[in-house]
Amino acid sequence: MPKNSHIVGFDIGTKKIAAIIGEITEEKKIEIIGIGTTESKGLRKGVVVNLEATVESIKRAQEEAELMAGVEIDSAFIGISGAHIKSFNSRGVIAVSGKNKEISSEDIKRVINQSKAVSIPPDREIIHIIPQEFVVDEQDGIKDPLGMSGIKLEVNVHIVTGAITSVQNLKTCITRAGIEIKQTVLNQIATSTSTLTHDEMELGIGLIDIGGGTTEIAIFERGSLWYTSIIPIGGDNFTNDIAVGLRTPIPEAEKIKKKFGCVSSPIEDEQETIEVPSVGRGKKPRILSRQILADIIQPRAEEIFRLVDNDIKRMGYEKSLNSGVVLTGGTALLDGLEEIAEEIFDLPVRRGDPSGVGGLVDRVSTPDYATAVGLILYGYNQWKERGMSKDRKKGFWAKFKDWLKEA
Repeated sequence: MPKNSHIVGFDIGTKKIAAIIGEITEEKKIEIIGIGTTESKGLRKGVVVNLEATVESIKRAQEEAELMAGVEIDSAFIGISGAHIKSFNSRGVIAVSGKNKEISSEDIKRVINQSKAVSIPPDREIIHIIPQEFVVDEQDGIKDPLGMSGIKLEVNVHIVTGAITSVQNLKTCITRAGIEIKQTVLNQIATSTSTLTHDEMELGIGLIDIGGGTTEIAIFERGSLWYTSIIPIGGDNFTNDIAVGLRTPIPEAEKIKKKFGCVSSPIEDEQETIEVPSVGRGKKPRILSRQILADIIQPRAEEIFRLVDNDIKRMGYEKSLNSGVVLTGGTALLDGLEEIAEEIFDLPVRRGDPSGVGGLVDRVSTPDYATAVGLILYGYNQWKERGMSKDRKKGFWAKFKDWLKEA
């Protein structure tokens, strides 16, 4: 296959780094051909705190994926997250230029530029400008105003910003690993691409991605992204609670969480037990009831969902969740998590497994690969749009999205 037929995504998280290689087939579909995962060292709550350790982790994931796929990684789409990410909605308004008052690509560029003419602290940079809807002479809900006639053009956008130093440190790690960055993509945008349906995003849906160090929130309505937020609590907090509550080393607590972790109470089989290694040399492991584990995990799960619920209500988006809530991320694998979320949100809740790809699907069809698969699909969708633009005379949207990346 030609070199440009491969799309690579790197999900650089607090707990693990995942590299996925996708190949565009002759049928113009995307198939996973390489997967590399390694323990993430050098990050805390999504932010690089040790450059060398992060670079080494990226290289290990890269090498594993390359070995499986039989191709070399030279460029990739990179997921970005962390407590430093901040976002807000903005609005731009311009008068349509031109004698016939027909909206041109230049008008759309001008109104987007006008929407980002807001005060941003000097230590932050814009990562994404995402158009939500256009308004032409008070007519709202327009997705593509190109060619329409009007006097006034407005746009609502969602602007995502990050701390310049945090973004640059992540980019430095990627380039030191010998990888060219095609684009940095907000994790929530990537994850939504692999886990949410078109109907859900039209009706209104909440996406909650519980990673190792953070919990990421995104709300979609009318097919657009309207709100994103990040809470600095995640799966590591569950692990620490287990380590303290069961008096076991943190690595053992992580294993127990993954193998036996549950938040439903009471446990169906009250006699079910788990073996818990003790802290200190020479101490024998203890046999404890699994119910004790559930009693430790459940309060933390309730805390996270209440924080998310309060955040959504504080911003006034609770009425946007007409399709309910989707849970994803590695922590979404905990038994009973969906039931706890349903109780707190009083909404339908489902688990978000990634879909939309072929190939090694059985290896990546779990929530902990939702972001990595989403990055592949994000790049694949851009490839399709570029191909479609060649078949059209105008091909505006492909050029426009390229312009957005540079904006």
